[in-house]
Order: sequence, then C-alpha cells, then structure tokens
Amino acid sequence: MVIAALVLRLVVMVVLLPEQFQPDHLPKPEHWHFGFETGRIAYSIAEGHGFSSPLYTNTGPTAWMTPAYPYIVAGAFKIFGVYSQASAVALLSFNALCSALVCIVVFFIARFSFGDNVANWAGWGWALCPYGIYFPVERIWETWLATLILCTLFLITLYLEKEERVSRWAGFGALWGLGALTSPAMLSVLPFLALWVIYKRHRRGRRWFLVNAVAAIAFVAVVTPWFVRNYEVFHRFIPFRDGMGMVLRLGTQGKTDYWGPYELGPWHNPAEWSEFQQVGELAYMDHKKQQAIEFIKQRPGWYAWATMRRIVFIWTGYWSLDRDYLKEEPLDPPNIVFCTTLTILMLIGLWRALKANWLRTLPYALVLFSFPLIYYITSPEVYYRRPIDPFFVILAAVALVPGAGRPPLKKRQLELKEEGDPEVAYSTT
Repeated sequence: MVIAALVLRLVVMVVLLPEQFQPDHLPKPEHWHFGFETGRIAYSIAEGHGFSSPLYTNTGPTAWMTPAYPYIVAGAFKIFGVYSQASAVALLSFNALCSALVCIVVFFIARFSFGDNVANWAGWGWALCPYGIYFPVERIWETWLATLILCTLFLITLYLEKEERVSRWAGFGALWGLGALTSPAMLSVLPFLALWVIYKRHRRGRRWFLVNAVAAIAFVAVVTPWFVRNYEVFHRFIPFRDGMGMVLRLGTQGKTDYWGPYELGPWHNPAEWSEFQQVGELAYMDHKKQQAIEFIKQRPGWYAWATMRRIVFIWTGYWSLDRDYLKEEPLDPPNIVFCTTLTILMLIGLWRALKANWLRTLPYALVLFSFPLIYYITSPEVYYRRPIDPFFVILAAVALVPGAGRPPLKKRQLELKEEGDPEVAYSTT
C-alpha cells in the first residue's frame, strides 16, 4: 500500500512541480508560491534572521505559525538551497511520504476497530484517495505531517484504555506536543479523546488520573519553550499562534462570492499590507479581532448564515456554481460530487459502526465533528479538512464492506469477555 501510494504521489509531484515557482505580482517576492508564509519564515531562518517575516519583506519576529514545519523547510533550504528546485522536490517528497505512511496507520486503526477486511479496503482506499494523492504534492504546507501525527495519536488512543506503563503515556503527551507545534488545529480533538479514554479506564477500574497527568506534563514540557520564546519576544502570552483575530476577521465580510476572502488580510490588499507594516504583527492581529467582533455584533444574522455556508462547504465542497466563481475553481463540480459521496459513505459507515458498538465507535465521531469547528466560525479552505480525510476513508470502507460494523476479531472479543469488559454486549459468534 505504502509503495503504491508513494509512487502515485511522486508521479503527480513531477507534473505539479512548476506550480511552486509561479511568478506573482509585486510586492510579493518571486517565490511566494513556494510555501507561502511557511516559505518566507523558513527563508528568514535560513538567512540567519530567526523565526520572522512571514510575508513579503522583513517585518520582524513572528508568531504567525508554529515552529515545527517552518524549521523543516528551513532545514531543506540549508541542505538543498534556498527556494531551489532541489528543495521543492525534497519537501514535496516528504509530504508525499507522510501521506503514503498514513496507509499504515489507517490500516491498523481500521483493523483494531473493524477487522482485517475493512483494514485492507481502508488502507488501499487511502492509497488511491484523490485528496491524499493531489494535495500533498500541490503545496508545501504542514498539512500532511499533521495528518500523519493526528492519525497516529488516534491509533495510540485506541490502545490506551489498557496501557499502564507511565513511559508510554509520557510519549503520548510528548507526541501531542509535537502535533500542536505542527498544527494547533488538531488540539480541538484532544479534550474529547481524553475524556473518552478517562471514561473507558474508569469504567474498567483502571487508574486514570496519574497516567493522564503524566501525559499532560509531557505535553506542557514540549510546548513550553515555544510559549517562553513568544513571551520573551512579544511580552505577551501567546500559546501557539497570534493569528486568531485575523482568521476570525476573514469570516466577516459583506459578500460571500468566494470562500476565501483574502482581500480582508494583508496578502492581496495594499491598505491591509501597509497597516501590517506600520503597526506590527501583534497590533495588526488585535485590530482585526476588534473589527471581527464589531462586525458580528452588528450583523449576527449574516454571520450565522455565512457560518452555515462554511459548514456545507467543508462537508460537501460546495460553495457556488456561479459562472465567475467556476472560472477560479473549474474543478469544483467533480469535487462536489466526490466530496459529498465520501461524506455520505462516511455517515453510513459511522451509523453502522455506532449501532454495533457505540462506545468503541465514539472516538471517530468525536474527531470528525470536533476538528472542523474552528473553521465554521472563521474561514474555510480546501486544505482544512484534509487531516481528517483518513477517517472518512475508514468509515466509507465500513459502509461498503458487508458486515463491517460487527466486532473486528472473535479472539479479541473473547479476550475482552475474559477480562470482564462490561461494554461487550454483543455476540462473539
């Protein structure tokens, strides 16, 4: 599965490689498409200016992004050259490898929950999934490292109900810290998965407070240096990123002809870019937050309606079929069909699995419905749902494979019965 997935992604990478070097208009630098803000921060690091300048010129230290992926890009710049073709190949290959390795995690998640047959379908489903093939090699971004980490954390979570070794709980917490420093969005699922594990362990009479405390301490230990750095640089507590005000502002505008209102930010608006340079990053973000809150107070009905449109977009891919819109997004019609079909299959699979054993299936629902919440109230992007696409594929396999909602392995069910697991309420025959 991994080899087939990787080969497919690398072939597509060769076709899409020129996109990383598309020229753009001033004031953007020549290589803006090469990693966008990530690329600019990595460029600053590679040039010896530190973690700074996420946009077009030197604007000083930044907390626009968390550090994990920009430092990976900076490492590629150091080894293969700044904004070089070799760096682009290395980074896109890394993205492709991360996406391909998700096949392994998908296989073991599905086998744990639904058995070998579903695991094979899900693993190959991810290997051949258009989203997992195209997007990793279309943009240099942290999405695919985040996807691999999130799926790995989910797999580990499934095993934690019986894990007593404190060292493994510490490793679990440390991996959550790495995930948060890669993509803080994945933290939206952490409280829900943690409560599920606590409930399961409490129900089985296993200790839960100490092991979760150890995981929490390890998590804090990993992320604290970044917090300290931000406080020393900005003299303010900034947990992960400082951009919440700006992304909230992107969810407030008078028109919704396009899902990405980037004219409200400093990318395509000279006035916004000038303000960013004049007042600095933190003051700019504070101002955007104030503008967003004022807009929402003045037009709550519009904001609620726009939120519903964002929800529909994330789950179906549909935003508009207007002729002008389709000129910018010509692939939207087939994408709407594929995205909607995948979502429907996922919901069918989720329903089947919940009917068979709601408690063991609950983590899937928790991830699927908690991860996108932040994007409902801010601004959607075609990349934002990608980290949970593997869960869509797993549950779609449950929908397509006959009998997939039943318990995965007779042997495992018998073991659970012998242990006195109170949730085993169905037949193991």
